[in-house]
Amino acid sequence: MELNEAIQKLKREGYKMTAKRKDMLRFFAEADGYRSAKNLLNYLEPAYSGISFDTVYRNLHLFDEIGVLETTQLNGEKHFRITCTQHHHHHFICKDCGKTKEIDVCPMNEVRQKLGNYAIEDHKFEIYGLCPVCQEA
Repeated sequence: MELNEAIQKLKREGYKMTAKRKDMLRFFAEADGYRSAKNLLNYLEPAYSGISFDTVYRNLHLFDEIGVLETTQLNGEKHFRITCTQHHHHHFICKDCGKTKEIDVCPMNEVRQKLGNYAIEDHKFEIYGLCPVCQEA
């Protein structure tokens, strides 16, 4: 999902698009991977003096709830990235820097066969490790 798509989705859902929300979404749209709420807060503080962690988390929760951000857990902390909508895929996620690499393999065909009479509603498949840059560091 690109920045403009995320903004339009927020508006379609009936939410006001403020400059702060646009800057939050821009931060994730320009990032190459998952970022934490603290990363976002540090990014916003120079432009929005006194912005609270509550404000950041409230908006992150909203963005996740309406589907413009997706989440994962890294080192016990929730991280966020702009939702990918181009095609179905999964991710390798670097545990140090949060960078992601798309994986076009999906195990769901095999899983569906093994769970024949179960109603699968959704899935998430992620692989965690270290990217080449973080391995060298």
